[in-house]
Amino acid sequence: MTMKLLVTGGAGFIGSNFIGYILGARRDIQVLNLDCLTYAGNLKNLADVSTDSRYSFFKGDITSRQDVAHCLSQGIDTVINFAAETHVDRSILDSSVFVRTNVEGVQVLLEACRQEKVSRFIQVSTDEIYGSLDEEGQFTEESPYAPNSPYAASKAAADLLARSYQRTYGLDIIVTRCCNNYGGHQFPEKLIPLMVLNALENKPLPVYGDGLNARDWIHVKDHCRALECVMMEGQSGRIYNIGSDQEKQNLDVIHQILEILGKSRDLIQFVADRPGHDRRYAIDATRLHTELGWQPKIQFEEGLAQTVKWYSQNTEWVEGVRSGSYLSYYQQMYEDRDQTLSRL
Repeated sequence: MTMKLLVTGGAGFIGSNFIGYILGARRDIQVLNLDCLTYAGNLKNLADVSTDSRYSFFKGDITSRQDVAHCLSQGIDTVINFAAETHVDRSILDSSVFVRTNVEGVQVLLEACRQEKVSRFIQVSTDEIYGSLDEEGQFTEESPYAPNSPYAASKAAADLLARSYQRTYGLDIIVTRCCNNYGGHQFPEKLIPLMVLNALENKPLPVYGDGLNARDWIHVKDHCRALECVMMEGQSGRIYNIGSDQEKQNLDVIHQILEILGKSRDLIQFVADRPGHDRRYAIDATRLHTELGWQPKIQFEEGLAQTVKWYSQNTEWVEGVRSGSYLSYYQQMYEDRDQTLSRL
């Protein structure tokens, strides 16, 4: 039996990688991508699947009850929500859009799924809802909420809404909390693509504070595999941490990038730390390992080298993002929304 899957935020970095992965991994899935195409949504990320008969796109907003209802009316079985504002620095400058998308948008999705009796809802969250760790230990699914940025607080609120809909209405809801992702198609405001692209052009590499903030890093393809496991085999009402046990300090990551590119460390420029900057994240993914048998496959050194190569070779994509031309890509093709849904 074919699953009809609604992917929200599917033109973004992780969402687009997931769509490409799941269509390649399974023949029994049809995907409808709902995305409002903000600055971080890029349909060029989906060029490889745009002609696949199992894929359709709908330009809409998860905060719009009409848009969400229209998508769910296509016989959707499962929803996986990637749609979110995600950049911490932007949330510090203006948190309002983060509350609108990450909180209000999730409420609209959950309520629509309740009314339409959608079989399963996956809320893709973040380890940042746990706050900052000391020098030792890892976050487990039972770690308390302690968000330190408006972005993290908005994602924590969404997690709590998901929990309430599962407990109150009995919806089949699972929450995943992943560590830092990296890989191709990531918007250049994030650490790794920003440093790669600046280094390629011999521009300064801005490093917050002392650069010793530590993160667990996972390649986006490993994250996609984990989400497939959760979607197909996960237990309703569960939270699953997704991590790779590959903790790196930011400065070490930057040093590796410079080494791969043969660039001097003199490009590093230390700048004032951002407000509320969490010192360390580390994820305990034991539950995902033991219950679902998932393990990461890509070691950081291998994945980072692949990622640096991707940005070095995909100059057209980079220039499109920088110029903003990607924002109008395929716009005419999707003017007729009903036509875009016809393949479902």
